[in-house]
Amino acid sequence: MSDATVLQQEIAVEQEHVDRVYTRLAELRRAASRAEKESYRHAGVGTFGALVERDAMVFHAARRRHALDTEYEGLVFGRLDLKAGATHYVGRMGIRDEASQPLVVDWRAPAAAAFYRATAAEPLGVVRRRMIQSSRERVIGIEDDLLDPEAAPPDMRVVGDGALLATLSKATGRGMRDIVATIQREQDEAIRSPAGGVTIVTGGPGTGKTAVALHRAAYLLYSDRNRFAGGGVLVVGPSGVFVEYIATVLPSLGEDTATLRSLGTLVSGYDASRVDPTEVAAIKGSLRMRRVLERASHDAVPGGPKELRMLYRGTLLRLDAAELDRIRRRALPRGARRNEVRGAGFDGVFDALWAQTRAHKVIGMPEKPDFEAELADRGDFREFLKAWWPRFTPMRVLNWLTEPGRLRAYANGLLSREEIATLQGSFDALASQGPTIADVALLDELDELMGRPKQPARRSRNPFHVRDGVQEVSTFADRQAAARTQHAQRGDDYREYAHVVVDESQDVSPMQWRMIGRRGSFASWTVVGDPAQTAWSGDTDELERARDRALGTRKRNSYALTTNYRNSSEIFAVAASVIHTILPDLPLPRAVRSTGVDPIDVVTDAAALPAIVHELAEKQLADVDGTIGVITPVSRRDEMAGWVAGLGERIQVVTALEAKGMEYDAVVLVEPGALTKDAAGIRTLYVALSRATQRLTTVGTDAAWHP
Repeated sequence: MSDATVLQQEIAVEQEHVDRVYTRLAELRRAASRAEKESYRHAGVGTFGALVERDAMVFHAARRRHALDTEYEGLVFGRLDLKAGATHYVGRMGIRDEASQPLVVDWRAPAAAAFYRATAAEPLGVVRRRMIQSSRERVIGIEDDLLDPEAAPPDMRVVGDGALLATLSKATGRGMRDIVATIQREQDEAIRSPAGGVTIVTGGPGTGKTAVALHRAAYLLYSDRNRFAGGGVLVVGPSGVFVEYIATVLPSLGEDTATLRSLGTLVSGYDASRVDPTEVAAIKGSLRMRRVLERASHDAVPGGPKELRMLYRGTLLRLDAAELDRIRRRALPRGARRNEVRGAGFDGVFDALWAQTRAHKVIGMPEKPDFEAELADRGDFREFLKAWWPRFTPMRVLNWLTEPGRLRAYANGLLSREEIATLQGSFDALASQGPTIADVALLDELDELMGRPKQPARRSRNPFHVRDGVQEVSTFADRQAAARTQHAQRGDDYREYAHVVVDESQDVSPMQWRMIGRRGSFASWTVVGDPAQTAWSGDTDELERARDRALGTRKRNSYALTTNYRNSSEIFAVAASVIHTILPDLPLPRAVRSTGVDPIDVVTDAAALPAIVHELAEKQLADVDGTIGVITPVSRRDEMAGWVAGLGERIQVVTALEAKGMEYDAVVLVEPGALTKDAAGIRTLYVALSRATQRLTTVGTDAAWHP
């Protein structure tokens, strides 16, 4: 019997089970809809208790129906044939038949763990592991791993080259590939790490660090929903491009409650995508900047009033600049938050003016409360107070650093002259171009240093409340929104997450660790990264201290990923040769597959470069079915994007920094020589060279970059 015939017969076997699953899914959908409709009848009794009971029943039925509607595509993706003779199907959610026997085991359940952990060396009771590939309800392919040949019955058929390698050869699409079905044992151990403490995952390019982080978030939400959905899960990535790239993964795993943020959008009100040069980012990311900002936050307002002169009942009252500075410093000692002690500053002004009126023995002098009331009624006095001690925003204070004299004063003794000059050049663009990603951490630090004006307490509205004793919701959308609001009323500056995931952690600066740490004070953590890919060029000891402070004293569980599933061995050999020029002893992950296609290096002159880049990108569109990344130097991104404009949506133009964490079926890396000026640049080149799964082409005007 031919291999093709065996494959078709085995597909037919799996199709029969998949059909049964989807038939049962349809039954469960109908039952959930019926339960939802019937639940409304409980209000017929007419009592408040019946209304509340109805709401609970309707909500739970609607939530069940929503889950059944969501988990449709690729519902069943795996099968385990066990040594004991049992068969388990693994999928995106658990489904049981009419007799409560499992038709599909949820991938997060303990019974599914062997699907990811079993190996030929340690099969964990699994004889055959099968990956099932589907298009909607139709099975289109299967791939088997025979893990325990001696236990296999004579009639067991094995098809394909192995589940993992088959999946890795496929196109990725625009969003991050969902690898639920191809998680391997070392990845699965990290995913199912204890929920408390800090889980640290390290690994080189293509080892699945991001997939582990996101699947771990989904696993935690599944295993302890009250804790993690109630408190919230925050996922922090390096860039907006990266966050968009991973945005579909958690919903595809049945989880849509996590908050995804880039480092440039972590602070409410800011959406920064501009990237500082390496040397600027190192200064802004240093903890020395906190002292610079602290000095700024305590300084007098630029352009503010230098004195106060006013007539009171015929007597001139005057506070000069020295007296105003004394009042400000007294009201604002080190550690005080400026916006929170504004009232103390005003009190100091009132006290100084009251003392003058007493010294001048003003005729008809009222009691002090009446005196203060009189002054407060005067418009000129109120305008003085607003100008002398306004309500400060972080951006307002950061803009003070654009003035060379102030920046020198604030940084004196903290930064060198060269560093101050470098910062000045960066801050010059703040007003016209907005903050950089590194600036967002400075803005968050200023927000922490200055605090916020006291606001009257607001009562939280109960989204279920209709009238006294009655809590009611109506439409499905209302129920979903109300439930989320009820269990987690999170403001724009929410800081009580139950779990924080930090991806590409090797690039998080000390100041950024402080920013993230404020949002994870009560959280457990998952931190993933690769030190060899770091773009941080500042003090490494300072970086470790800032990270340790953010993570606290929580217990740490560390996992190392050692297998490169993304790159072909041909592609990764080029990336490895580059990183070994600065880290010759660095242990690298092992690339597990070969395509037989070597990377191509094209050298040309500057005049011909635009046409050749366009031609190479067009060729990649014909060679691969998935996405093509055109990776460019940061300063030339827009220019080079114009070279490939009009080639279609499968082309994505990103800078070498934006490419971190990304993967493409083919990569055209433009001007790799521009990245080899220093160690940080070589690390960035290493990242760019390891983004492709199938094809890599480098093109530029300098051939000397290649080791």
